[in-house]
Amino acid sequence: MQITHSNSDESLRLAILAAFAADKRIAGAGLRVGVLNGIVHLAGSVDVLEKRAAAEELARELPGARGVVNRIEAPGAPCPARTINLDLIDNQLNTERKWK
Repeated sequence: MQITHSNSDESLRLAILAAFAADKRIAGAGLRVGVLNGIVHLAGSVDVLEKRAAAEELARELPGARGVVNRIEAPGAPCPARTINLDLIDNQLNTERKWK
């Protein structure tokens, strides 16, 4: 089975990589980015928490990003396998509550 990415996912991925390259805080950090159905997956490692947060913020701000799974390792960061921040989950719950 071959996995294909939509043009919008690939466009978002390229936009995130460009944003990372343009940001002096994380340029050259070699972070990995994947996007599937608008959910951004970040991976790699940085030397301080501020860089980890900056990468997540940059990814989250771009149009088309529905949520961010931040698995970037940094000293003092939560275990990467346990850190998933998806605003769309909260938004869905709020929407469901409004309709009840």
